[in-house]
Amino acid sequence: MNTKTTTKATDETIPPVTTEATVTLGTPILRGEQTISSVTLRKPRAGQLRGLSLTEILQLKVDAVTALLSRISTPTLLRHEVDNLEPEDLVALSTEVVAFFLPKDQAGGFQTE
Repeated sequence: MNTKTTTKATDETIPPVTTEATVTLGTPILRGEQTISSVTLRKPRAGQLRGLSLTEILQLKVDAVTALLSRISTPTLLRHEVDNLEPEDLVALSTEVVAFFLPKDQAGGFQTE
């Protein structure tokens, strides 16, 4: 059996694509007896964006970001949990979401921390 391996040339100045980001919450979420102190966000796929406006997400409109966060977070954040986040935690999560939408060549200059 003949196999061929192809290696693509990469530009070292372009950062790798980020597919996950973990945010440590300033004020943990209490869910029953569980305390959620950090949330991992996955880069959304097209299906997870269904029904949402990309413009509203990029403008950090709370309703759009709230809907998306429940679709891409681990542990899965419930709507009322996102509604009760401290503003600084919502901004931290939203900033990471926006970073997923940046082209590779622009992502290196975007600071999320």
